[in-house]
Amino acid sequence: MAAKRAMVILAKGAEEMETVILVDIMRRAGITVTVAGLSGKEPVQCSRDVLLCPDASLEEARKQGPYDVVVLPGGNLGAQNLSESSAVKDVLKDQESSKRLIAAICAGPTALLAHGIAYGSKVTTHPLARDKMMTGDHYKYSESRVEKDGNLITSRGPGTSFEFALAIVEALMGKEVADQVKAPLVLKD
Repeated sequence: MAAKRAMVILAKGAEEMETVILVDIMRRAGITVTVAGLSGKEPVQCSRDVLLCPDASLEEARKQGPYDVVVLPGGNLGAQNLSESSAVKDVLKDQESSKRLIAAICAGPTALLAHGIAYGSKVTTHPLARDKMMTGDHYKYSESRVEKDGNLITSRGPGTSFEFALAIVEALMGKEVADQVKAPLVLKD
């Protein structure tokens, strides 16, 4: 089986826990993760002023595709920047048309709405993003901590980052691998 590949799109204002935890958990599972900087390879200032360094620019990362999953971290400003990007729209449309996995957490799913992705799907978001997400009646809303509907996985916020990341691992690598990654993390069940 070829190694699974993930692209995490990092925009200014992204929620750093949602970004770092996802990248860490996916890498622990043996998934090759590329952190793609929306505005280039320079360090990105996240929502709590932590600087994260992308592996590549989004433009460079796209040339290395396709990816088994494209992940959108949350953070209000981060999600807004993802929502306003035509390059993000192109990546998501390609991912959706190829029936490959898309994952978004916290306010990240609002970028799906902005770009017309996965309409009709069951989704969850951060509670404060719910009203925005439900504008136009394009989605069915779930209060679940992690919601998987077809090729879409969504989650609620920083406190659900581990569950969200493990759901991505399970979708790409199977439950056994997800359980192996989870065991040493000492997570509360």
